[in-house]
Amino acid sequence: MDLRVEPEGWARWGTRRMRCALGAAGVRHDKREGDRATPAGVFVMRRLLYRPDRAAPPPTRLAIAPILSDDGWCDDPADPAYNRPVKLPYRAHAERLWRADRLYDLVVVLGHNDDPPVAGAGSAIFLHLAAPDYAPTEGCIALAAEDLRGVLAEADAASRVVVAAR
Repeated sequence: MDLRVEPEGWARWGTRRMRCALGAAGVRHDKREGDRATPAGVFVMRRLLYRPDRAAPPPTRLAIAPILSDDGWCDDPADPAYNRPVKLPYRAHAERLWRADRLYDLVVVLGHNDDPPVAGAGSAIFLHLAAPDYAPTEGCIALAAEDLRGVLAEADAASRVVVAAR
């Protein structure tokens, strides 16, 4: 099944309609590193990452891995590990996955610019938890915890996120 994301901040999973947060710069076909836009396109749900210190992983048929305190994601286009998981501290710039704000307590890694990564075409595009006020993301798609758990309960290796542009 596909999670269909509309640029106005709504998503559909089957018959369920959910509010979502998107990148502060909207949705773009020409995603670039640091532009704060959500990329338009079709992205496979690769795997679920979760914070084991906060909750058990929710039921899902996606591959699952815990987030550890030294986990990061390289977002430096000049580094060979660009758009790949890394251990912190890391020699190049990398985003910390172990966050205090709980937004990454559940993170679905999306298949954006990863097969193979193209330097500068955007990294760390995830489906994750939304802030209580649905504040814009840096380019990810974010859902309320209940909605994300509902998606995860039915998601499998063939599930995709389809992001429409205007």
